Amino acid sequence: MSETYNYMEEEQGGLMACEPSPWGGQWTEEKLDAFEKYVNAYLTIMNSFREKNKWKLIYFDGFAGSGSRNEAKKEANSELLQELFRDYCLDEAELETYKGAAERVLSIPQKGFDFYYFVDKDKESSLKLHELLAPFENDKTLVYRNSDANKQIEMLANAMHNDNSLAALVLLDPFGMQVDWKSIELLKGTRTDLWILIPTGVIVNRLLDRKCELTHAEKLTSFFGKDEEFLRDYFYKKKKVDTLFGETEITEKVQKPIEKIAELYIEQLKTNFDYVTEKPLVLYNTRNTPIFHFACASNNETAIKIASQIIKKKQG
Repeated sequence: MSETYNYMEEEQGGLMACEPSPWGGQWTEEKLDAFEKYVNAYLTIMNSFREKNKWKLIYFDGFAGSGSRNEAKKEANSELLQELFRDYCLDEAELETYKGAAERVLSIPQKGFDFYYFVDKDKESSLKLHELLAPFENDKTLVYRNSDANKQIEMLANAMHNDNSLAALVLLDPFGMQVDWKSIELLKGTRTDLWILIPTGVIVNRLLDRKCELTHAEKLTSFFGKDEEFLRDYFYKKKKVDTLFGETEITEKVQKPIEKIAELYIEQLKTNFDYVTEKPLVLYNTRNTPIFHFACASNNETAIKIASQIIKKKQG
């Protein structure tokens, strides 16, 4: 694996304009705790069979960042995100994906993964993470990729399709919509457990404008893997209303659009994985508005039962 998946690219992300407030948001802890519990369970099960099946276990974090919980990360690698940040100057609890999973995963007190891949498009963040995780390098194989997550997912998927002994736990937790649906499709048929952060309320819902203009249709189709016509029919409904000038037809955005966004993405995940969490972990901001859904997908039924139990306890 280390020989077939070992290149490094230097690509820089952009900066956003809004200055975030100090770290906050209980949802970050909920997400970290849920994921750490799952990794513990995953390793316990996989360690029972890895020698017999000669499995090589991979941990893949597609948006690893610098690893600092206190980092005010100002990441926006597209004009779309920069536009949203300008229009909605979000506090850090809304725009900061958790950075702290790396240390938690590496600190789990049982036999860990054979390879740990930490990917981030921002070179400075990758260098900081490398420095932070240096104490773990004596007995673990850590690989840092300063590159686009979609390219690295493709590399990982190709390696797994070519080597049936590979099993991966993949974490994709971008703030925005950087993960293309075609990248998720590449993982189909592999021994992959995927945890993905879906920006349902904080990004996607805001792109689904009430006027049904879909000015960012290309981004939405890339994210969902559905064409523009499908998305219009799914998220908007036409109805006839009486006005002073007679009956007219209007188009309205569906009720509870954030829930509909999550439902559609879950349905899409089911086209690539045998089992998906029907009820993902809903993460709320300080105003009790749902901003993300954290979902798990796998081809192993037991994996989803464990994930669902963890989510249920967290959600209450």
